[in-house]
Amino acid sequence: MQYQDGKAIDLKVAYIGGGSRGWAWGFMTDLAMDTGMEGTVRLYDIDRDAAEKNRIIGEKTANHEKAVSHWKYEVSDTLQEALTGVDFVVISILPGTFEEMKSDVHAPERVGVYQSVGDTVGPGGLMRAMRTIPMFVEIAQAIKAYAPKAWVINYTNPMTLCMATLYDVFPEIKAFGCCHEVFGTQKLLAAMLEDMCDIKDVPRQDIRVTVQGVNHFTWFSTASYQGMDLFPLYLTFCEKYRETGFTKGKDANWMNDFFQCSHKVKFDLFLRYGKIAAAGDRHLAEFMPPWYLKDPETVKSWGFGLTPVSWRLEDLDRRLARRARLLSGEEDITFKATGEEGHLMMKALLGLGDMVTNVNIPNRGQIPNLPLGAVVETNALFRRDQISPVFAGAMDSDILALTMRHVTDQQMILRAAQTCDRKLAFAAFMNDPQMGKVDVNDAQPLFDDMLLAQKKYLPKEWW
Repeated sequence: MQYQDGKAIDLKVAYIGGGSRGWAWGFMTDLAMDTGMEGTVRLYDIDRDAAEKNRIIGEKTANHEKAVSHWKYEVSDTLQEALTGVDFVVISILPGTFEEMKSDVHAPERVGVYQSVGDTVGPGGLMRAMRTIPMFVEIAQAIKAYAPKAWVINYTNPMTLCMATLYDVFPEIKAFGCCHEVFGTQKLLAAMLEDMCDIKDVPRQDIRVTVQGVNHFTWFSTASYQGMDLFPLYLTFCEKYRETGFTKGKDANWMNDFFQCSHKVKFDLFLRYGKIAAAGDRHLAEFMPPWYLKDPETVKSWGFGLTPVSWRLEDLDRRLARRARLLSGEEDITFKATGEEGHLMMKALLGLGDMVTNVNIPNRGQIPNLPLGAVVETNALFRRDQISPVFAGAMDSDILALTMRHVTDQQMILRAAQTCDRKLAFAAFMNDPQMGKVDVNDAQPLFDDMLLAQKKYLPKEWW
């Protein structure tokens, strides 16, 4: 690694999923706005044309008058070409297409199972995992062969199983998973301070929290601001808004935005369990029995929405249209920090300043009453070439019971995907809380149909 004037130079970054119509553009902007690093990003995607278009957008970003660091962008034709000699690997892929996601999300509705996201747990999360795990096996094998010392940053869902696959295939891999759901709950606590105490403009980073759980089902066991314990205030806040929800600012548009919510699920979970559930309501609801997802009317009463795949297809059209405008110059590059921390973690690993943030890595004892080696989400300290998990403490028994069911299920899913074991996959399918009200005789044909919808992505041993 080379350094000059306190900057890391000549970095090499492989971006797997380099044709991304969103994450990649944000990553490019974050890099261009950061003075601490520069180098080359190699874009690799099974859709080479998409990667080539992103190369052009990357060069436009890097050469923009507002850019403060210089990056070059290249397209790689193979994983070997992309990975050889890199310092960092970023993984941000869409496993399959929205056609498969239609089955993930909507097929279970025929047995009365409604999913607000369908990419992490539930029947949809399992099926997404079945087609994602073989892809991550290939990626892990390639990293082991061509970039064994690189740091690997994953953004792909289902996060926990993606990370578990990387470590199962290549135990020495230096990988971590990033998710911004915790950030949203820190922002909610900052909004609470304004609403309840008239303390305004609190950066979310100033809300100090202890994070424990698994991705999309994280909890704060402590939360403070400038030494003030926020739990008593949050109790009052939950009681104040338990019926109406808290819908100020961006969240006021939850009825018209599939990604927003009124936080009523969070409030209910706090009042039941005494810890702050720290993810979006759309995700939290899917980890619980169908209290919040009984039917579309129930979902609406809890102040969040079901995200139909039809909306995702419409959003894809909007992103493709924006890409065309960016390529033609009709639309200028937007220089605005994304709020993601991938580039900051890279700097910390390069020795350019320590940081603490939440990540998904195997449990080394940071949550002592979850299985060692299971992928968990807690805070971790990032410093030069090292990630040290921060001790989060044992989970309370009631939350532990909820979480262990999913940890066990995810372990079953990983084994089933790697051994093409239909019986084990179906057992995991039925073990999920969302399937609790479904008759097993109705569930089996649903499982078979959903698995068939993934056929082109699955090993031949399934059939």
